[in-house]
Amino acid sequence: MSPHSHKNQPKPHCCPCCDHSERDIDEMTRRGFLGGAAFGAAALTGLSWSALAAGAGADVEAAPPRRALKVKPVFCYSIPQRAHQRSWRSWGGIQTPQDADAEVARIQTELNQLKATADFPVTMMPIARAQSANDLQAAKDLADADVLLVYAANGGGAVNALAKLGKDVIFFVRHKSGPVYLWYEIISPRFLRQHTDTLAVEGIDFEDVVVDDQKEILWRLRALCGLRNTLGSRILAIGGPGAWAQPPGVVPDLVRKKWKFDIQTITYDELGKLLKAAREDQATVALARRRAEDYLTLPGTKLEVKREFVDNAFVLEQVFRKLMAKAECGAITINGCMGTIMPISDTTACLPLSTLNDDGYLAFCESDFVVIPSGMLLSNISGRPPFLNDPTYPHDHVITLAHCTGPRKMDGKNLEPVRILTHFESDYGAAPKVEMHSGQTVTNIVPDFKAERWLGFSGEIIDAPFLPICRAQIDIRFDCDTDAVAERMPGFHWMTIYGNYLREAGYALKRIPIEFENLG
Repeated sequence: MSPHSHKNQPKPHCCPCCDHSERDIDEMTRRGFLGGAAFGAAALTGLSWSALAAGAGADVEAAPPRRALKVKPVFCYSIPQRAHQRSWRSWGGIQTPQDADAEVARIQTELNQLKATADFPVTMMPIARAQSANDLQAAKDLADADVLLVYAANGGGAVNALAKLGKDVIFFVRHKSGPVYLWYEIISPRFLRQHTDTLAVEGIDFEDVVVDDQKEILWRLRALCGLRNTLGSRILAIGGPGAWAQPPGVVPDLVRKKWKFDIQTITYDELGKLLKAAREDQATVALARRRAEDYLTLPGTKLEVKREFVDNAFVLEQVFRKLMAKAECGAITINGCMGTIMPISDTTACLPLSTLNDDGYLAFCESDFVVIPSGMLLSNISGRPPFLNDPTYPHDHVITLAHCTGPRKMDGKNLEPVRILTHFESDYGAAPKVEMHSGQTVTNIVPDFKAERWLGFSGEIIDAPFLPICRAQIDIRFDCDTDAVAERMPGFHWMTIYGNYLREAGYALKRIPIEFENLG
């Protein structure tokens, strides 16, 4: 290729931004990679490695856990009084104080079972009893709740008052799981539709009603736990926040607005000084070498690059952990990971991001805030690490997904086999080729550039090939229409996670609001 023939060719990146001119790329590099504050983010400055290494406590910091979802159960009911020759009672099996006491005991038993089976952190607050709106004044902890779980046996005034508090609400009504509830009959026409033919209650819809099934409560709570742990998240953006092929600052501003993200930044100049000091610190280097050795002796681990790339990767990873501890967050992303970080770390960020995800952090390459919220939401819903990837073109119900930063503990617990290779485009450093296993169901989320419409569908891993592309790569077979996937997918990067969490994703996204198109 001649010196002049490359200008309009795709650049050698995992995701070539060929829509930008050289001047645009230079401007994005100057402002985004070296000046995170240009995006209005809070910058970490004046740091020293000696202070970071000594001040955060443990040599290897643990990731902060997900915050428990606070659920406030409210039992709404009425005790009717007999009246001669009048209709004195409504539908329902709660007719006496004794019936109400028995129902509270039944609810408590079910709540205990829900908490015991939940695969996410949840706190069940004390059950409140309300026959009217005035009774709610005795429930002093309503304001502390994340979610109101309303057992709507009767007590219409209390139900209407709860709906006006502006909190997430799940209604539970009984058909056959216990004494039948009045609201099993009237919740749609009288409450949701307000005596009309269409939904008429702001912030509550038909999907917020559960009949009998405790599992239906559970997945909704799982979705809300993920949402509450994602909204307002703090994330450290090395080199500043960015977005694939988008104008500087636009998408980070969107996620600040919609997701309330607190984006902390550190420049590569600052990172370079910290890394230089860390690599001159004998204790830090010794710890990194021990951790590298421990990693390489894990079952299913095969080293196919120079060992020094792995040692350097663990030095870099330790610096990342200390920086997150300093920023008081559990999430990190790397801008300029296709080249900027290599000269100052003498490795790549691929392996550090993989091991951080395995240890419960949220770690993303490319600082692409188009897709980062989807990874944080999926992980906070499932408790599993997300796989940020580049999609290819769907064909014959198959699509290939690939990137160089795949986590190994994709189910949150067990290590997948891995080959440690070079990062593909640079043929440098250490990148994990995670051998994700065939037969595994996965959720695929495809965010759009405008944060208005996300696409989602499930699939099954059918192969982990070794094509000359990003190292961690999987072929996914899906059942939905291939043309629909090709025509409907927005944005660029995808987020993939083990398991099927489409319902949870859609339930959470409507509260942002972002439209969710579930292809099944």
